[in-house]
Amino acid sequence: MPEAYPTLLAGQRMTAALLRSMLPQTVRKTSDESRSSTTTYTDDSHLVFPAEAFAVYTMVGWFKYFADPTPDIKVNISVPTGCLGEWGWNMPGSNTLATGTVGYAIRTETIDVNGGRTGYGTSDSIHYTPMGGLFRMGATAGNIALQWAQNTASATATTVYTDSWLQFQRIA
Repeated sequence: MPEAYPTLLAGQRMTAALLRSMLPQTVRKTSDESRSSTTTYTDDSHLVFPAEAFAVYTMVGWFKYFADPTPDIKVNISVPTGCLGEWGWNMPGSNTLATGTVGYAIRTETIDVNGGRTGYGTSDSIHYTPMGGLFRMGATAGNIALQWAQNTASATATTVYTDSWLQFQRIA
């Protein structure tokens, strides 16, 4: 049975807040953000979504970044206490392609909330990766935040670019 939020009842009054709750909510980077010489996960300054207690959200998004191969990038999704779920991204893998093959290896693991993964970098490319996930909130409302840092500290900046975005749809 498909899940939908909210459940509408006959005779129910339609309000702006009710109608808005039916729509996907998008958070978007409005400026580039660079970090260097740090391996500490930190919330992205834009990719943070306020989630309600006992709600279930799906997430899709697009993440654009540059990471040199020395530091690479690591990404995590921080959630409030009691939130369960998984997320994933089709991130560039390490350079494991067979000789003579053009392109990049792609990693597609699923990741529990509050579990991070490393995305690899190249010295000559800006990468983008689609993202997705599902979050089952517990009794604590709070932010679902994309966090990131360098995987290995380096003076060469790692950058997440303007117009990266995450979209959340409440389904229960």
